Amino acid sequence: MTSCIKSACLYGIDGFVVDVECFASGSMSKFELVGLPDTAVKESYSRIKAAIKSSGIEFPKSNITINLAPADRIKQGTGFDIAILLSMLKCDSLVSADADGKCFVGEVSLTGDIRPVRGVLSMTIAAKNAGLCEIFVPEANANEAAVVDGISVFGVKNVCQLVLHLLGREKIEVTSVDKKEMFERSYGMINDMSEVKGQENAKLALEVAAAGMHNVLLIGPPGTGKSMLAKRIPGILPPMSFEEAIETTRIHSVSGILPENESLVTIRPFRSPHHTMSAVSLVGGGRIPAPGEMSLAHNGVLFLDELPEFGKDSTDGLRQPIEDGKVTITRASGRYDFPSKFMLVCAMNPCKCGYFGHPTKKCTCSPLSRENYLSKISGPMLDRMDVQIEVGSLTLEQLQKKSDGERSDEIRRRVVAAREIMMKRYAGTGIYANAHLTPGMIREYCVLDEDAELVMKAAFEKLGLSARGYDRILKLSRTIADIEGSETILKHHVARAVQLRSLDRKYWSN
Repeated sequence: MTSCIKSACLYGIDGFVVDVECFASGSMSKFELVGLPDTAVKESYSRIKAAIKSSGIEFPKSNITINLAPADRIKQGTGFDIAILLSMLKCDSLVSADADGKCFVGEVSLTGDIRPVRGVLSMTIAAKNAGLCEIFVPEANANEAAVVDGISVFGVKNVCQLVLHLLGREKIEVTSVDKKEMFERSYGMINDMSEVKGQENAKLALEVAAAGMHNVLLIGPPGTGKSMLAKRIPGILPPMSFEEAIETTRIHSVSGILPENESLVTIRPFRSPHHTMSAVSLVGGGRIPAPGEMSLAHNGVLFLDELPEFGKDSTDGLRQPIEDGKVTITRASGRYDFPSKFMLVCAMNPCKCGYFGHPTKKCTCSPLSRENYLSKISGPMLDRMDVQIEVGSLTLEQLQKKSDGERSDEIRRRVVAAREIMMKRYAGTGIYANAHLTPGMIREYCVLDEDAELVMKAAFEKLGLSARGYDRILKLSRTIADIEGSETILKHHVARAVQLRSLDRKYWSN
């Protein structure tokens, strides 16, 4: 006798539907699992056997063969447990419930409870796209799956509850969530920009960077507020759209860092990895590739403190994803694409001791030591930093000043207004910020008037800009113009953009 139950699996951050086919014959208890299962899937038999007996259900006494189709794709994880269990019971005529149009995802415990699994959001989307109308997931994952429209989500506690529901004896309620309420979450838990004393020029520069999602480099002595400024950037970024929230949540769910019973990531991510991390942890990878910190920061901020201390492999690994907005990893099992559109914020000292150029403290580094320290940042990496800010030391008067600076919500209102102009301009293109403009779009939308052309020409010749540097100044000028509500890029917009990007000439002039 045969049976087929629908389940789902992950490929990168995408889900795909899997047919769990079961064939039972004879009276000798034997189990075989085929279809390229990994170790976690192969071990499902022991979990399922204990769960069935713990739930008071008779265990099948037939020779059982389970096939996971399509059989040419690797199956990983413990999410097939429920589907395998049901296919065994149905095939052996122990459960006669109709499973058509239904998808089953979840891990079973030895006691019959259903445990949460990773990537349920992506699997739910795949089930919906495959035309399935119901999906059964662990109760802890139900809110996450319920954000997908067009498919009924049932949160299951244990095997007994699932079987009784399928037999029509005890109904499980459909899980629903209020998506509007999720996006009304307060920014109150985010650090506020008004807590940073002084550094007004740096705050203005970060406002421009946040509006256009431009990369930022902060340079200054220790204790001047570089990290404080960086940690407050999420508070001035625009709220996430539903599409952005879905993208980000899928990545966090697959990585296993989505909090239990959390439906969506609605606050922009802020990732701050330590400089001792490996290149694989930053970029992503592994035997079965998983997202790295760059992808976990998708639609948010990736902050690299003490940039020169990061390994060359790590910093160079940033270069292509910054341009492409995604990380592509190729393995023998296939090609994996992970989204990685993020705002890169880097902080560093001007030298090893940190006090080169300090007004009162003497630098103890030799010229050669300073040169070696700065040379850890490659030219191509510097070329990708749109906004370069010098964060100077504060005076005693500035530190003792009691009046607070501008609050994050006030800055955010201006950033949102500028972003709305961008989103309206680029509607239908998949672009929502100036930093992500393609070369063709730069020529179309970054139009300079005659005076601005002259300023750009002078900057290009004097600073020796590369083609990438030229494009990035145009995109930065476009953002400054949008903040002012100007359709045309004027000369003072270009001059401001050049000013925000020319700090590398001071420290890396040679």
